[in-house]
Amino acid sequence: MTNSGGGDIELQPLKPMLPQLQTMWRELKWIVTLFVLTVFLSIVVYPSRSLVPQMLSQVPSFPAFVQPPIAAKNEINYTDTTIEAEDRRKLARILKEASMNDTKTVIVTLMNQAWAEPNSTFDLFLEGFRIGNGTERLLRHIVVVCLDDKAYSRCLEVFPHRCFFLRTTGIDFSSEKRFMAGDYLRMMWRRTQFLGSLLKLGYNFLFTDMDTIWLRDPFPRLAVDVDFQIACDFFFNGNFTDRHNAANGGFKMVMANNRTVDFYNYWYKSRLRFRRRNEQEVLNWIKGDRYVNKIGLTMRFIGTTDVGNFCQRNWDITKVCVMHGNCCIGQGNKLMDLRQEKKVSTADEVSI
Repeated sequence: MTNSGGGDIELQPLKPMLPQLQTMWRELKWIVTLFVLTVFLSIVVYPSRSLVPQMLSQVPSFPAFVQPPIAAKNEINYTDTTIEAEDRRKLARILKEASMNDTKTVIVTLMNQAWAEPNSTFDLFLEGFRIGNGTERLLRHIVVVCLDDKAYSRCLEVFPHRCFFLRTTGIDFSSEKRFMAGDYLRMMWRRTQFLGSLLKLGYNFLFTDMDTIWLRDPFPRLAVDVDFQIACDFFFNGNFTDRHNAANGGFKMVMANNRTVDFYNYWYKSRLRFRRRNEQEVLNWIKGDRYVNKIGLTMRFIGTTDVGNFCQRNWDITKVCVMHGNCCIGQGNKLMDLRQEKKVSTADEVSI
């Protein structure tokens, strides 16, 4: 190579530098690769790591892969919350008096102060039984579980002899609990634990949320040979045994036996695998687990023609037994919609 003056450019001094430049280039490529990999792991892999147990637990052919972690120090340990001896005696008396003699079955509902106020959810709930088709006779089988002092006092005024005060140390359940708030989650898991204890006492139960209107007796439409029957949330796909149906924990019929006791224990313990999830979400995660299949639990989903709710579009007020006021935000909206359905149903019965 020549310059403009015709002389040669000396390239010899550059040759000793080539190996050093090649080494620097390789190191730079490794640094860039490591940086890109680190960014990828921090954005994609690590945040999704907590989702892996949930994804696996949805697949029926997989066992529970993740052991439940130890409860955080500030988490309420409900397994240490026991019912005192005097309260146990009261509960035993109430259950015995409320039980359907031939089947040892009770109807269970739950309320706090917010739902116990006069002309509120509790009054509407009882009124539905009094005016429903074939439901008034079921009133004597209802057990009202109260979560605070004021709810218990109001229950004794309106519905004496069937009120049980479920005490929970260190938590105030009296106010209205917004969906998925911290106290709401604690209340739902406390409810699940209590219902499991009824099974251990040998009682079958039909649990119903209090924000429901019983228009007709649902018992004739329930199967008599199924361990666990539960309402559907947003839709019913037409197959009563298909666990792809989304379960709604606000209405369920559970028979007391070893299978359901084991299932409720497994369900309650699974809250530690699925942090910040309510009992209904966890149920929908675990209902297809290998353990649930192993214990032989039979499960049935209740169609929307029998138990409907405001999340659904295909319920028929002239046929439905129970209307559930979910998908209505706030107690006032629930009451307004449920009263409207009660009015429509009453008018329909009169016209018939």
